[in-house]
Amino acid sequence: MGELILASSSPRRADLLRQIGISFRIVKSDFAEPKIIDEKQVEEVALAKARSVGLRYPNELVLGADTIVICSGKVLGKPTDEQEARAMLQLLSGKVHKVVTGVAFVKGGMELTSREETLVWMREIEEVEISEYAASDEPYDKAAYAIQGKGAIFVQKIEGCFFNVVGLPLFKVANILKGWNFSV
Repeated sequence: MGELILASSSPRRADLLRQIGISFRIVKSDFAEPKIIDEKQVEEVALAKARSVGLRYPNELVLGADTIVICSGKVLGKPTDEQEARAMLQLLSGKVHKVVTGVAFVKGGMELTSREETLVWMREIEEVEISEYAASDEPYDKAAYAIQGKGAIFVQKIEGCFFNVVGLPLFKVANILKGWNFSV
């Protein structure tokens, strides 16, 4: 079928696709991501990213994705500075939150979107831990923490797809790719 195009510059998504042996290349979307205020928007944003790249490569299968964290009714995006990272970790501390990833596939005039939701239980995080973590490079370019990194020590348990929390629900993506007759 050819090579998959990943419409994302996320190193985590690229690593996850490599992990399951998917052949792909990265073409960063030029879609200007809006501030998401509703979890239903993750599929729309993923589709807009895929469409943006798909217009340049109409004969290729393009994958777009977007991930958000929702805690206490608040949608959390990527922290822009240490203060915002601290506030997000304080909000997540001792609570259950939901990670939602929208995925979209585009090829020519065909489009398919889906989403995955995972619940994550965070332990109470001490203020000193929040300060140290927020001062590190890890909470940036992702929604508040990295479950696959140092942020793992804050997570008590999850319900659902672990890889969704990292940034791409691999089981769902692999099944959709198979439906498009893509070798997985």
